[in-house]
Amino acid sequence: MEIIETPVSDLLIIKPRIFADARGFFFESYNEKIYNEVGLNIHFCQDNQSKSGYGVIRGLHYQLHPHSQSKLVSVIQGVVWDVAVDLRASSPTYGQWYGVELTGENHLQFFIPQGFAHGFSVLSETAVFSYKCDDFYNPALERGIIYNDPALSIDWKIPAGKALVSDKDTKHPLFKDAEKTF
Repeated sequence: MEIIETPVSDLLIIKPRIFADARGFFFESYNEKIYNEVGLNIHFCQDNQSKSGYGVIRGLHYQLHPHSQSKLVSVIQGVVWDVAVDLRASSPTYGQWYGVELTGENHLQFFIPQGFAHGFSVLSETAVFSYKCDDFYNPALERGIIYNDPALSIDWKIPAGKALVSDKDTKHPLFKDAEKTF
């Protein structure tokens, strides 16, 4: 497994070791012992999956303390542009975002620690998205930031008029107005 640091503090890309031959491939998608050995001492308690079609944008989502979540995200099938925004006021990269293309072919994982908003867009016909969380979903502490906040200028890689966004996600506040407890 290779750990790749990003320009945004504490966001990591994880490249698993793939064993491929004429039959297909195998890789460990998660091994708590190995993750602990490289300093990711996270105990995940909930796994989630979603399936979405081309143009879907989900996010930007997060939970407030004391139920904020670290996430380990990956794509099982398809292509996703995955984005995390630093919400930690004391961070040198506060307000910055980083994106990575996750695919069913590259098997990359994106580690998003507590204190980040998270979202993704689907770039393929369909995508099956998987994520592990280190705390349970808590609807009372769920918050969001509008996906198209001009101050963030996130390029979701979806042409104008092709984005499919839930009604709920279109009503989130701007970054500057969002409640943050990090």
